[in-house]
Amino acid sequence: MDTPRSQVPAGVTFAPNLRAADGPTSSGRVLWHFTMTLDGFVAGPNHSFDWMMEGIDDTPGIVEAYAATTGAILCGRSGYDVDPDVSMIYGGLWSGPVFMLTRHPHDAVHADGVTIISCDVAEAVRLGLEAAGGKNLEIFSADIGRQLLALGLIDEIHLHVAPILLGDGIRLYDEPGGAPVRLELINGDRPLAEVTMQYRPAVA
Repeated sequence: MDTPRSQVPAGVTFAPNLRAADGPTSSGRVLWHFTMTLDGFVAGPNHSFDWMMEGIDDTPGIVEAYAATTGAILCGRSGYDVDPDVSMIYGGLWSGPVFMLTRHPHDAVHADGVTIISCDVAEAVRLGLEAAGGKNLEIFSADIGRQLLALGLIDEIHLHVAPILLGDGIRLYDEPGGAPVRLELINGDRPLAEVTMQYRPAVA
């Protein structure tokens, strides 16, 4: 795991209308997985997630699909500090090893089911994949995902695009001055095509 698998990520799953049949497969992949707003935020200010509760419907079977194929989760300190309770991941359908990566483990709050680690991100992925037991390691951190992407250690990106504009918060990918990272769509027959979505403002 010290040597990047490739310099280009394997691809991106960009699926606002994802069906359970198009969901993840369990094969020891490193999945960067988020619900994202249309304007690119994966959390609101102070890592708030209340916007997810406003009229966003789960696709039937997709939560179960991710719960069944996830072996371990790697998260970051900022989101963990806001809510260290991991018992309701995937609505409580999933349980397993959760690793929280931090530079300052001495002052982190300990929570049931969470292992607090302090190491480089490549080592964190090695530990996570080992604990996942052949299932997928999911990355629940924008910052860790960005670092792993740069190292070539992200296999797939799974995004569920929510029909909402947030305007502020934590972006999925924030790398000022960085080079563009090109991705390929893996759940369609045109991997380099634009994804077209059409919306209208919802009536309040």
